[in-house]
Amino acid sequence: MREIVRKLVHLFFGLGIAGMVKVLDQPTAIAILAGGLFIGIILVDLILRGYKIPLFSSLVDYGDRCDPLPGKGAFFFAVSALVCVILFPAPVVIPALVTIAVLDSVATLVGIRYGKRRIYNGKSWEGTLSGILVTVLVLVPFLTVIGAIVVAVIAGLIELFSPVDDNLVIPVSVCIILSALPVLI
Repeated sequence: MREIVRKLVHLFFGLGIAGMVKVLDQPTAIAILAGGLFIGIILVDLILRGYKIPLFSSLVDYGDRCDPLPGKGAFFFAVSALVCVILFPAPVVIPALVTIAVLDSVATLVGIRYGKRRIYNGKSWEGTLSGILVTVLVLVPFLTVIGAIVVAVIAGLIELFSPVDDNLVIPVSVCIILSALPVLI
């Protein structure tokens, strides 16, 4: 149940950040992401020092995996989003953030419920293929159909095999792909 809640939070916050990038100008989006990261780092430091922060400590206790760094996934997602917003234009960043939010969430949720055939590192064909398919469908308003397919498949392979946290590498990888191949947009 915790993993389901985690992935739903991941999905909604990821789509929320993508929406923020769509409606705000770049300096404002950077300020909000940087400010959020700074506040998040302070809160994590307080938790590591043994303090209980109302609401935040409960969220971390309930939704966090047992990592030494509380909120590591959210931190990596925010860092990656900030890097993307700083380095790339919004038409590239928005599909990148939508990709990580949807692909990672759908692959995990379907994999937990319906995953039977394991591929790698406990991940299933059912979850991976569902994540890729739903991501293609969600990306079509932002990219060409070929672009949506290319981005979703590459991001799905990164999510499946990357030894680095996918919250860090998928958004930046998608931004690089879309910047290198603007015909996909």
